[in-house]
Amino acid sequence: MKSSLLKLPVEVDSFEKIRKDGFYYVDKTTLIEQLLEQWGEVNLFTRPRRFGKTLNMSMLRCFFEIGADRSLFDGLDISKNQELCNTYMGKFSVVFLSLKNVDGLTFADAKYRLTELVAAEAERFLFLSDSKKLSENEKSRYQALSSLDHGRYTMDETILVSSLQLLSQLLYRHYGQKTIILIDEYDVPLDKAFQHGYYKEMVSLIRGLFGQALKTNDALQFAVLTGCLRVSKESIFTGLNNFKVLSITDARFDEQFGFTEQEVSELLETYHLEEHQAETKEWYDGYHIGGADVYCPWDVINHVDRLRGEPGAQPQSYWINTSGNDLVKRFVNRADKTTRDEMERLIAGESVEKEICLELTYDEIDQSIDNLWSALLLIGYLTWVGKPVNSVYRLALPNRAVREIYITRIQEWSKEKEG
Repeated sequence: MKSSLLKLPVEVDSFEKIRKDGFYYVDKTTLIEQLLEQWGEVNLFTRPRRFGKTLNMSMLRCFFEIGADRSLFDGLDISKNQELCNTYMGKFSVVFLSLKNVDGLTFADAKYRLTELVAAEAERFLFLSDSKKLSENEKSRYQALSSLDHGRYTMDETILVSSLQLLSQLLYRHYGQKTIILIDEYDVPLDKAFQHGYYKEMVSLIRGLFGQALKTNDALQFAVLTGCLRVSKESIFTGLNNFKVLSITDARFDEQFGFTEQEVSELLETYHLEEHQAETKEWYDGYHIGGADVYCPWDVINHVDRLRGEPGAQPQSYWINTSGNDLVKRFVNRADKTTRDEMERLIAGESVEKEICLELTYDEIDQSIDNLWSALLLIGYLTWVGKPVNSVYRLALPNRAVREIYITRIQEWSKEKEG
């Protein structure tokens, strides 16, 4: 298949699907090499929304998991490191949860959604039910992870909290090889819980789940988590001494999430859209991660896909109607005259200096306007320029797409006030 015929992976975050079904892929497989070289037992990557976190986690699973399809990586950067591939590819059991859809109006609803995810992941390892390496008690504990009563999973909260630790230990017993745990969008359940009023209950559940899986687990090879916020260690990651946080200010891994200038140029060239380079940069570039400047991949993919079908299409803000904009709305509604003046400066292309807290809990975001500034930076509605001095950052709008979001929300606020 010619590269010019490759489909654009709009809303596709499965690495296997992209590689098997003829989608364009921006090669981020050197992430594997970096993870192994810059070893951390528990690694948390915090990046803005829509930055390719889930796709990278899917790629990690496809590489490390026992039974890996090596052909998925043919021609990609990681395949050039044959020694690493021979040592690590397809050698580990992998437990993978994406928490991006753990939501509910009540704690019970959200907890059951998490139960469904854990049970579905456990069911990928049905061979454990008959494993000669497990005792009858261990098989019984495994079956409790996905047992049903009238079509509904019966796992209670005690079992749920220990589920990831148990599953990794049973896989370790079966294979004689430690388990990799991947948890994508770890903080979404906390965000939703805060919005719906059961934050303390969800914090307790997630703290217990992560504590057992990541802190006291001799079956753990390593773990990778992704999210938007670095929720304070005291809140969720209590007692984790093996914990490496790789945030938007860290130069390590800075080009592994988001598209670089070169990657966007190659993408546009592939589809004969080179003349759209300047507008793409104006609208979707500008995120400063570590020492790199990167584009929002979700915006770029959507824009290129639209240009293929409509060559004269104008750029637009693809975030404009997404749920994350609620944070901008809260910020605009909360702003006093000083903050509104600062917003006007940002919209005019200027920067403002603010003291930023890189560790927040979701219930702290609305406690002060300073915390809202911090959250907007971490989630991708602001970026930082220059070098921070201690905790003081010079903030700016990353691009025109984000600028349009602020303008829209300010206009809505003005209409509501007039009404």
